[in-house]
Amino acid sequence: MTSPTTLPAKYTVRRKALTLVGAKLHVRAEDDRLLAYTEMKAWKLKEDIRVYADEEKRAELLSIQARQIIDFSASYDVTDSTTGQKVGALRRKGVKSIFRDEWHILDTTDRQIAIVQEDSFLKAAIRRLITPLIPQSYHIKVGERTLGRCRQHFNPFIFKLDVDMSEDLRKEIDPRLALATAILLGVIEGRQR
Repeated sequence: MTSPTTLPAKYTVRRKALTLVGAKLHVRAEDDRLLAYTEMKAWKLKEDIRVYADEEKRAELLSIQARQIIDFSASYDVTDSTTGQKVGALRRKGVKSIFRDEWHILDTTDRQIAIVQEDSFLKAAIRRLITPLIPQSYHIKVGERTLGRCRQHFNPFIFKLDVDMSEDLRKEIDPRLALATAILLGVIEGRQR
C-alpha cells in the first residue's frame, strides 16, 4: 500500500488476543492483501502507535500518539508520517465509555467532525455486567448520518474488526482517521476483552 488515503472502503483489523507481550495488528483488504501493520510495545505509559505499510516496517504511514501519559479521556493525535502533517485527532469519552464506548473524531484544529459510538446502551451494559461474549459494533456518524460501521467478530483468540466506510461517498472522514479509529478500537477497546 502506498498511502492510507487510498484505503478501500472495506477492510479488517485483526489482533491476536493471546500475544504474550504487546500487540500486533494486521489491516487486510477483503482479498486478504495486507494494507497496514502495527506492533505495540507492552507497558508503555504513553501510547505511541506507528502504522507501517508492511511487517518489515520499511515505510511508516501514520503515527498515533497519546497527548498525555495516562488519561481516562485520552486524546490521540494522528499524523501522516510521509508528510509530517497532522491529519486530526481522536478523543475517547472516558466517563461515557464506562457504560457505552464513545470516541470523537476531530479535525486538525480539534473541532469535532464525527462520533464513533457503540451500537446500543443495552448491549453495552450486557457486555460489561453479564458477559463479554457479545461482539461489539460501532457506528461512525456525522450528525445523524451513519457514514461507517465497525463490527467485531466473536473469537476468543483473535480480535477481528470489520470496517465498512462505503456509506462515506464524499469522503467526509479522512480515510487515515478512519484507519486510526479502527486501530485504536483494536488496541484500546480490544484490551478490555
